[in-house]
Amino acid sequence: MFVRQMSYLVALAREKHFGRAAERCHVTQSTLSSGLKALERELDMRLVIREPRFIGLTPEGERVVEWASQIISDYESLKQDVEGLREGLKGTLRLGVVPAAMPAVAKLTSPFCTKYPHVAIDIESMSSVQIQSALDKFEIDAGLTYLDNEPLSNVRRKPLYREHYLFVTHRDNPLAQSDVVTWRGAVNENLCLLQESMQNRRVLHNITRSLGLKLSPTITSNSFLAVCSHVCSGEWSSIIPHTFSYIFAGCNELALIDLIEPVHSQAIGLVASDRDPLTPLAHALMRCADRLDLEAQLSLKSLHNV
Repeated sequence: MFVRQMSYLVALAREKHFGRAAERCHVTQSTLSSGLKALERELDMRLVIREPRFIGLTPEGERVVEWASQIISDYESLKQDVEGLREGLKGTLRLGVVPAAMPAVAKLTSPFCTKYPHVAIDIESMSSVQIQSALDKFEIDAGLTYLDNEPLSNVRRKPLYREHYLFVTHRDNPLAQSDVVTWRGAVNENLCLLQESMQNRRVLHNITRSLGLKLSPTITSNSFLAVCSHVCSGEWSSIIPHTFSYIFAGCNELALIDLIEPVHSQAIGLVASDRDPLTPLAHALMRCADRLDLEAQLSLKSLHNV
């Protein structure tokens, strides 16, 4: 019962509305309110400011939410761990993935699903900053993200592969006939790139700035799907991670060309909260990643042969 009451508080902190929090917890609003009052009596402190609608949490309430999120996560992990001894691993693996790693994520989830057929996987596109926040709040089990450009804190990490960069453009572009394209040449094209809120764009910005160049895309988006759409229209070019060769495979209208001067790479890997023990699902995913060689599977040579 105590854990359930804490789940009401966490839901209220997220939804900031009694009705939506009750709906999230699949209880009536009166049940949620009664549970919150019981939690306040148990802890002997006021947690919620009501007048009579939800106004906010007290400072004590904000701190309790942090502890409650961890306790709830540990409780669910405990149940998964013990039940797994009898029936095998079950549950839903919550995975946050930066957009640049989306083409590669199936290389990780496919062998995981084969080994753990009773586990569902929920994948959410997140920025690296959102992955850090979601791990801290126990909202995801693990993340697939950049490791060394803007490293996350308080995480365990497993390097998986190094991201390289390609210039992609329409076949009618004169640069499409080149074997390689320099960063200086790419920057001068009509570009569609991710927004600066995404770490991939900040990586590109740092590379070009180090060369004394300035990125000035005419279109930006927080989705690589929008980037792909504009490149396929033929009017825009882009700079993309090499793994997107999978997305553009078979598209004869486009040319994907290695970027040089310099040839740059960034580490992509799996991260989970640095805690002991790990949640059963995060532990299983890390063990699965240990047996993979994604660097070989996602090498530029193998992708160019797709």
